[in-house]
Amino acid sequence: MVTTEVWSGKRVFLTGHTGFKGSWMALWLKAMGAEVLGYSLPAPTKPSMFELAAVGDAVTSVVGDVRDLEKLTSEMTRFRPEVVFHLAAQSLVRPSYRDPVETFSTNVMGTVHVLEAIRRAPSIKAAVMVTSDKCYENNEWAWGYRESDPMGGYDPYSNSKGCAELVTSSYRRSFFSASTSDTAHPAVASARAGNVIGGGDFSLDRLVPDFMRAMSAGEPVRIRNPGAQRPWQHVLEPLCGYITLAERLLQPDGQNFATGWNFGPRDEDAIHVESLVQKFVGLWGAGAKYSVDASPQPHEATYLKLDTSRARALLGWKTHLGVESAIDWTVEWHKACSSGLAMRELTESQITRFSAMRTR
Repeated sequence: MVTTEVWSGKRVFLTGHTGFKGSWMALWLKAMGAEVLGYSLPAPTKPSMFELAAVGDAVTSVVGDVRDLEKLTSEMTRFRPEVVFHLAAQSLVRPSYRDPVETFSTNVMGTVHVLEAIRRAPSIKAAVMVTSDKCYENNEWAWGYRESDPMGGYDPYSNSKGCAELVTSSYRRSFFSASTSDTAHPAVASARAGNVIGGGDFSLDRLVPDFMRAMSAGEPVRIRNPGAQRPWQHVLEPLCGYITLAERLLQPDGQNFATGWNFGPRDEDAIHVESLVQKFVGLWGAGAKYSVDASPQPHEATYLKLDTSRARALLGWKTHLGVESAIDWTVEWHKACSSGLAMRELTESQITRFSAMRTR
């Protein structure tokens, strides 16, 4: 489980810190006393979690592209981190159809560059490479995918994440294992998470941000795939998994945990898109409505679920917020935002509340 003492004074290099998940991660690490350097392109949306929660005031922020190997390596080597979290990505399915080249270059070669920079930085002891639950070859099974299942992916985004997993595995076996060198080497793991929701997500073509934009405009939100089932979880759930995993990698036996890991919700929280929207409508109130968009849509998986038994058994990780609470916290954040409240304070309050739940 996440231990504040482990992170006090720890030097952490975080890619993608201007994004939705990266902003939450940066503030959580900072709250535990870590010294964080964030490396990322500018915030991908306006408004953004990064700006609204004043994340740039909490961490050292470097504007950079993971596709720029020399700058990435220079910044990582100069900072001398002990831990790397790689979250930078093109993270959406629909844009990957519009620009597959950018998706593959960012998600595949960007991952190569981060791993290569890690290889050149002797200070690093542990690294967590974040991919996606969509990295698996999706057979529309009713049961959850296990870490040993084959990588794949139909659309460019999903496929790029499968490729990122293979790249990570290759680097781990080629450069970061006891068989490749007599010197110390970092323990490198990958983390696969389900669909996250939470305050501060303003991405285009994503369900919850689309809902929030529709509510602001006084319009019904249009949903595209009402029958699709997804493993919904609050953003703090997988971040807790990434941090817990990094803590195990830092231990003397950390290489035993240098592999792929699933972090997903309980089975009962893997619900259909329409069911999720209905819950949001009920909590939001004030005339919230939705409609179904029946026009043709690009292919997306209908059914997707993760088996997290390995993380629960070997890392002691588990979920704390069910889907109902995850929706409630998300609505709380966005209603406060629309009222003009200080979002850094509320964000840190939710992190504190979540941390308290883990100690009960």
